[in-house]
Parts: sequence; structure tokens; C-alpha cells
Amino acid sequence: MKSLLRYTTSVAALALATQMAVAGPETVSGPGADPECFAPVSEDTPHFKWEAREGPYKVALVNGFIANDWRVQMIAVAKAYAQQPDVAAELEEFKVVSVGEDIAAQIAAANNFIDQGFDAIIINANNTAAFGSVVRKANAANVVVLSFDNVIDDPNQIAINVDQKGLGKSAAEFLLSKTDADPAKFLHVRGPAGQPVDIARNEGFHEVIDASGRTVEVTDVVGNWAPGDSQKVTADAIAAGGVFDGIYVQGGSQGATTALLDAGHPLVPITGETENAFRQLCNEKGLECQSGGTGPAQSSVTIKTAIAALKGEVVPQQIALPTSISYAPFEEGVDVFPELPGSFFAGNNFDACNIGFTAEEIASQTGDDN
Repeated sequence: MKSLLRYTTSVAALALATQMAVAGPETVSGPGADPECFAPVSEDTPHFKWEAREGPYKVALVNGFIANDWRVQMIAVAKAYAQQPDVAAELEEFKVVSVGEDIAAQIAAANNFIDQGFDAIIINANNTAAFGSVVRKANAANVVVLSFDNVIDDPNQIAINVDQKGLGKSAAEFLLSKTDADPAKFLHVRGPAGQPVDIARNEGFHEVIDASGRTVEVTDVVGNWAPGDSQKVTADAIAAGGVFDGIYVQGGSQGATTALLDAGHPLVPITGETENAFRQLCNEKGLECQSGGTGPAQSSVTIKTAIAALKGEVVPQQIALPTSISYAPFEEGVDVFPELPGSFFAGNNFDACNIGFTAEEIASQTGDDN
């Protein structure tokens, strides 16, 4: 009996070891499928291949922070993409949940979808380093994990993003090029504290300033990437006696710009996100503006990547999305859209991925859970 028990235990252990060995993606050589859309970050980027499974698939988007227009539009375009006929045919179910800034709640939500048997989990992470256990659990269950925007650090999942640090660098380069003040004073309207995108953009911004050799005083305020918050903290900074030579707004750019105008502050260069209202203000007031950021439709690229991975196609572990940067005056119908709401973000089409939306498609969706 003891021998049988030892044998049974040994077989079970071997089976578990075998399962763990084959679980998750196989690392393979590139190039991958659809390389124009799924562009690797570098030549050294590893490529993944999961065993192909039969569709249609169950895919979940686990979002964290939701309190700004970009996140709402990101979810809206994800839902719109999931309903396009060719995509809908691949999906049995597409679920969205937003948990706020609670890291533990986001981890629990991801794990819950794994337990429910979803084929792929897409995460916009509240914390880049906190999801290792989720990735391990997903790989053990042969669930594809992908992250975008605020990407997960773990190398055993697919990360899709633009160069967030590069956006901060570009902001600093623009402001430095537009002022001869020495010393110079810049106002930096940041995102939510601790958010990975905010951290990366701040690092890039200060890296360029530090390397410039110029004396620059940077005043940091937290605008939470939201127009109302950005307007208030900018107004407060100016009211406190702040006179600035340039302003960098990570998000909620129209709010900071409105505060500048309302306060009668000298018109200084502003670099902000891709909000329609911000670009309209720059044109109307003749401001020197740079507008660049991350298109909300990167959520749709991530869905497309998930479907490709589930079909067994080879995809890069890190996918680089193009960054869109435009300068005032902005061209109507191309860079700015007077007929659309001010909260609308440009950058919803990724031509290389054959992903695009009409304004009506986006407007028909919400940022709510489903």
C-alpha cells in the first residue's frame, strides 16, 4: 500500500512538473505575425508562441484608474472594436472591469477571470511590479496575459506600449527650445501619484533638463490627468506667485491651459496630451503648443494581439506602438476636430494594424463595466 501511495504521489508530481513545463508560452525566434502591427521594441525582443486553441475566445480587460477622459475613451474604443463584425466573430465574450486605484482589487479581478476560464486577460496595471503572481497563475492555466499603457514588468507576458519616457523627454526638449530664460521656471502638471506612466514621463522630463546644463526650476503639481484637477492645481500654482516660462501637462491639458488664460499669466509654451479641447484652445488663442501622447485605441491593438496569440501566431513579448506628436496650429479634420467633444482624444486609428473608428462608433460606447 505504501509503495502504491509513493508511486501515485510520484506520478502526480511528475504530471504537475510536466504541466508546469508546458504551461504558458514557448519562446521562439522572430519575426512574428503581422510585423507592421506587432512591431518588436528591438531586434533582441524575444517572441512568444502559445499552443493554438479553437475560438471563439473569452477576453477580459482589467482596468485600474478610471477618473479621466482618456481611460473612458480607451474602454469605449475597446468595446467598439470588440463589436466590429470581424472581431466579434472571434469573441465569445468580452468583459471590462475597472477597480480604481486599489492594486489588491485589480489583482483579485485578474485572478477571478483566470478562475472563470477566460482565455486572455488584458491589464492596464496600477503597479508595474505587483502582478508577477497573476502572470504565473495565468501561465500555469495557459491563459494569455497582456498589459498596455501601464505595463507589467514581468517578462512572461506581452507588453504593448509607446515610449512613455520618450514623451517626457520630448516635452522637456520642446519647452527648452522655446525659452531663453536662465534660470527658467517650468510647471509640471503630473498624473496620479505612483502611476507607472507618470513615473516614466517624469523621469524623461527631468533627464533632458538635467542633461541640458541649464538652470531650470520645476514646480510639480498633481493634476491626475483630469481637466478639472489640472485646472485647479495650475490656478493654485499661479495664485501662489508662480510665473512660469513653460508648462508641461501630462493629461487634462485643456484644464491647465484654461487656468493660464483665466489668470492673465503671460502666454507661454505649453506641451500637453492629445485632447481635442486643448488643441482647439491652442488654435483659438494662438498659443505655442506641442501635443503628443498615447492613443486610447492601444486597447484595441491589445485585443488584436490577444486573438493572434490565442490562434497560436508568433508575437513579440514587447510591442512598440507609434507615438503621435503634433504642433500648433493644428490642422482641422486631421489634428483637431471642432465637431467632436472637447474630451475626445486624437490617436484612435492604427493604420498598420487596420484598426480605425468613426466618431459614431466611439460615441455609442461608454467607459462603464459590462
